[in-house]
Amino acid sequence: MSIVAAVTRAARNALALTPLGSGVGVPEPIPSDVLHAEPHLTLRRYHHAAPANAPAVLLVPPLAAPASCFDLRPGQSVVEFLGGSGRAPYLVDYGPVGYADRRMGLADWIDRILPEAVLRTSAERGGEPVDLVCWSLGGTLALLTAAAHPELPIRSVTAVGSPLDYSRMLGVPQLRLLAAPTGGQLTSAAIRAAGGVPAPLTRLSYRLSAWDRELMRPFFIAGNLANTDALARMQTIDRFLADMAGYPGRFMDQVWRRFVLAGDLESGVLRLGARRIALADVTAAVLLIGGPRDAITAAGAVRGGLRTLTGARSVRYETAPGSHLGILTGPDAAATTWSYLDAFLTEQVEVPGGAVPVG
Repeated sequence: MSIVAAVTRAARNALALTPLGSGVGVPEPIPSDVLHAEPHLTLRRYHHAAPANAPAVLLVPPLAAPASCFDLRPGQSVVEFLGGSGRAPYLVDYGPVGYADRRMGLADWIDRILPEAVLRTSAERGGEPVDLVCWSLGGTLALLTAAAHPELPIRSVTAVGSPLDYSRMLGVPQLRLLAAPTGGQLTSAAIRAAGGVPAPLTRLSYRLSAWDRELMRPFFIAGNLANTDALARMQTIDRFLADMAGYPGRFMDQVWRRFVLAGDLESGVLRLGARRIALADVTAAVLLIGGPRDAITAAGAVRGGLRTLTGARSVRYETAPGSHLGILTGPDAAATTWSYLDAFLTEQVEVPGGAVPVG
């Protein structure tokens, strides 16, 4: 690029980043059709060029994060990858969560939202089994759903950056010690009083987890003013963070008491009152992907599933570079996470009865 062209592009990008500009990189979401809509359960079918008999893949996001995590922009889209590799991608979208939803808990996702999304996706594909591809807490919920409802047509579950052992999460051992004198009641009371975790706090927590990115942001912009693609990736993350929602009160209180304090996931059994949901009851094939540089879900917290998912047809654990979102859609995802996913999903269709154990 000539000096004149570089200066011109840098000036154009600088203007686009100001409040008067339109931003760098216009979002280009892949078109989709709404197949079903009810409160906190919108099922979408993406447009794709895959054949009519293509296997269905249901994308399962976590709470709080926008469902656009699977389709950030061209080249950073799990949806684009799945459609391009001959699969039929679907998405369950929970929509915004606010104070009015404070009574929603884990059972709403495990017993209603995710089972309904799986059944409707399967019905749309003539009753064929469904592969679930999940990110973050979405994978935890999907595995608990598969354990609680073995009758669901779930062929496999891929969980990317999904916590399955909170004792390995950054700061959790210290939190357990601090909460021990009161049994965590002070935090529970605060969660209930606030009706959950509001969206601004969720966004702040995510930004703090990537404090180095925030600190280096001015230097990154200055060094990449002529690099439109780099700035577009930055603004894609900014838009993603701006769309983050909150957590409902009952749900967050249950996560605090059962996952963080009681350690239900690392023991392999979630206790909801008198009810017991054992991860060992998952029979589908499972692919776990952790990120050694993930500051939100430590790789060891993902790897914990190798110990508890003892009834699964197969369990595979892989690692990928990048941040919590980066292992899903970052610059190295195509060569790592998506490559693992492609091989794993192919096995589910090609091997009679499902994939064979590989490690």
